[in-house]
Amino acid sequence: MNRTPLLRRDTGSRATEPNIAAPRLREGRLFGGLVLAAFPLYGIGSALADRPTGLALVVANSIAVTVLGVIGWRLARADEPQAGAGYLAARAAEATLLAAGAAFIYFADAPDAGDTAYQLGMLALGIGSIPFFGALRRRGWLPAPLALWGMAGYAALAVGAVIDLTTGRDVAEVFAIPGGLFELTVGVVLLRRGWPLDVGSQTH
Repeated sequence: MNRTPLLRRDTGSRATEPNIAAPRLREGRLFGGLVLAAFPLYGIGSALADRPTGLALVVANSIAVTVLGVIGWRLARADEPQAGAGYLAARAAEATLLAAGAAFIYFADAPDAGDTAYQLGMLALGIGSIPFFGALRRRGWLPAPLALWGMAGYAALAVGAVIDLTTGRDVAEVFAIPGGLFELTVGVVLLRRGWPLDVGSQTH
């Protein structure tokens, strides 16, 4: 008489696994894809920021990085709420400042103001990403070496932005290399595998 309830519970449990896994897989892959998409969107857009096409690409990039912040917040809000909120705020600030920088160039022909806005955006991104990727390491949502690489890369990005903003020395691109290589790597990794299944159930 106990067989039927047991079978029902087991069947129900198995039936829910795809429902839990699928959104995590999709959001992780979307995160990875957007990280990779930011390279051509902003790279080409910033090079053409004095043209309508360039401005449109930068705005598209700002939308993409805002979505990255939302996905990161959804991932971390249950177990690492401060890190998740900080990452969302950092990505929102980055999006606003990068779009503003392109607008300065397109509408006001003010490349210096555009560069300042860009460096402020990188500073915000670096500061907000360090605790977020620390949370990913603690929770096992990314392999520890990869998460530590991200933390170091974003720290270097923030340092380069501070040096550029305070001294005028054009060293930010050099400091951005570790973080840029990390983003290429983590983008590919997440595009292939998504978030792991054991991410907190409250995120979806």
